[in-house]
Order: sequence, then structure tokens, then C-alpha cells
Amino acid sequence: MAVTTPYEGRPASEWDPAAAIDSPLRLHRCQVAPEWVDYNDHMTESAYLLVFGDNSDAFFRYFGIDDTYRASGCSLFTVETHLRNLREADEGESLELALWVIAVDAKRVHIAHEMYRGRDGELIATAEQMLLHVDMTAGRTVPLPTYLHERLEAIAAAHSSRPRPDWIGRSIGL
Repeated sequence: MAVTTPYEGRPASEWDPAAAIDSPLRLHRCQVAPEWVDYNDHMTESAYLLVFGDNSDAFFRYFGIDDTYRASGCSLFTVETHLRNLREADEGESLELALWVIAVDAKRVHIAHEMYRGRDGELIATAEQMLLHVDMTAGRTVPLPTYLHERLEAIAAAHSSRPRPDWIGRSIGL
């Protein structure tokens, strides 16, 4: 059985190079599903990653990667994720997500997510991810097509004035 996202089958947004780019992007919201709740009676840790993944999927469609693009043989793969679970989320709780592009180069995209509780706007989790553009047939990284790279650079430029949180680039240690 394949894992699906709320955006499965939806086409990428039409890109308008003249349109303003929100900083951060707010592309995804959801509610904590009953199957995401664990024995502690709140959202389980794997569900945080699931929700951030759905946020990434909304982002991919925003700048041009959808099912049609992936059918061409290329996609973005997540190669590293750093999660911070700051607060609990209860069943039925509304969640609002924010995303911004920290950096981009020919093959990599560095993004950050924030998850907020809908009822009070409290930050409850963050994620930082490194994505690689991959040719799935060749099984290796390849440069992004020029048009996608230009879109990502435009998004990164729009997000560059955002203050960089201290949790970006942080490692785990005692």
C-alpha cells in the first residue's frame, strides 16, 4: 500500500514570476487525525514528520514539482531531517504550517518548517530539511532544470530577509 498525501494527484500551481512570494509560505493546514494519537493521548512523533512531509508536498506543487514532473523520472528526495517537538497536539487540534527556503544550489534545497497550533498560534514543532534533486532512473543526483532552479532562487530571495532562527543548522548533543 502506497503512502498518499492530501495533495496526491493535484497539479502544480501555475507559476507567475511577477507574483509576490509570501515569507514564509503558508500552504498547508490540517487537523490531528485519530490515528495520529499515541498512548500518551497526543500526536505521536511520527505524525509530526508526516505533517511536515505533507507541507513539503504542498511546497513542491507550489513551485512546479507534481505527479507529471515525477513521471518524467526526476523528483526531490529528503536526505536529512531535524525535528524539534516543542509542545503536544491533541486529537482534532487544528495545525497551521509555515515553510521557507533557506538556501538553494544546482542540486540541493534547504528548507525549514514551523508547525503552529491553530487555536492559539503557539509554535509546537519545527523541522529543517535538506532535499536533493534526483534522476530516479539513473539513481543519482542531477541539477534542477533551469526553470525550477530560478523559481527556487526567487523564493529563497523573498525569504532571505526573514531572521534566521537559532535552531537552523544546530546539531544534537548533551
